[in-house]
Amino acid sequence: MRIRDFEFNLRELAGSMGDFGTLFPLAIGYIVVNRMNPAGLFFMMGMTNIVTGLVYHLPMPVEPKKVIAAVAIARRWSPERIYASGIGLGLTWFLLVITGLIDRLARWTPKSVIRGIQLALGIQLFITGFGMAREAWWLGLLAVLLALVLKDNPRAPAALVLMGLGLAISAWQGTLWPNLRFGFTPPPLILPSWREIWPAMVGAGLAQIPLSITNAILATSALLQEYFPDKPVPPKRLMLNMGVMNVISPLFGGMPMCHGAGGLAGQYYFGARTGGTNIIEGLIEIGLGVFLGGSLTGLFAAFPMAIIGGMMIVVAFQLGKFGLDLRGADLAIMVVTGAISVGTNMALGFVAGLAIYHLWQGKWAHARPGSAT
Repeated sequence: MRIRDFEFNLRELAGSMGDFGTLFPLAIGYIVVNRMNPAGLFFMMGMTNIVTGLVYHLPMPVEPKKVIAAVAIARRWSPERIYASGIGLGLTWFLLVITGLIDRLARWTPKSVIRGIQLALGIQLFITGFGMAREAWWLGLLAVLLALVLKDNPRAPAALVLMGLGLAISAWQGTLWPNLRFGFTPPPLILPSWREIWPAMVGAGLAQIPLSITNAILATSALLQEYFPDKPVPPKRLMLNMGVMNVISPLFGGMPMCHGAGGLAGQYYFGARTGGTNIIEGLIEIGLGVFLGGSLTGLFAAFPMAIIGGMMIVVAFQLGKFGLDLRGADLAIMVVTGAISVGTNMALGFVAGLAIYHLWQGKWAHARPGSAT
């Protein structure tokens, strides 16, 4: 283990907050609408972050599974069904690793399609962030400007300044202290309901699979290669990790979790460079869950979402910039993949982009001199 694999400083602390924009809104929904145990949800999120940081020695985003979260919150699923969806997907990831299907898919997926998925994710993050920021547009604009100006400031990292600003505004508005209650709440021990696994998979789990494969596995692996070329993380390893964390997490009240290119881009932009980022974030989340579990709903509701929206807008542009190195047919495939993904969903965009790429490659191969037999 090299010392530089783990740093604990203001930069890494700021990076640990870079993906809070994807965590806060869905965590609030799970706690308020689905009545999930806050202590279990944040404790397992924190433990997963710590273990992931120790295993990879890199910033590695741990996020809610978005399709599961959206359906569960909209349909008011019981906590038991949410836990079951995590176990069902965890077993699915194990199956894809054991059969080698994830390796074949990774070999078949070109850079242009991955860039298209990243482009689509950037557009979606921008739309979501803009919607959050326009609730207090001046504050959202201020968050964007601070994120840009303080990007590389070691003494005042952007994410820390923005989190501090949000807390200061909450305190000034009188919504911070009334919601702050300290206590000790251990995570629960959950016995899974195996009968809930199939309804959960049919209700949202099957729709989650292609999104996780494209964004959480293939796009995240590609982005890690961009950021840390000397420490590649193959898709198979990411999927195995997702299998382990989704089978174990529900047993202690955790939500279904995955990785994500958007979260990684956010962490990296705001300063994350080592595995220390995940350890710091994990300790923060464990502290929130165990000591402030009863306060989290009110605290999150009081935090100015326009600041989170501004952070998401900056991250959206960071994701979009990776397509600037493509030209010609690859650029066209990226745009088509991204457009279909935004217009429908990432699964259809991924399949369409993959089909167009391989059809084009086949046509080009047959058109080369001497290719006929």
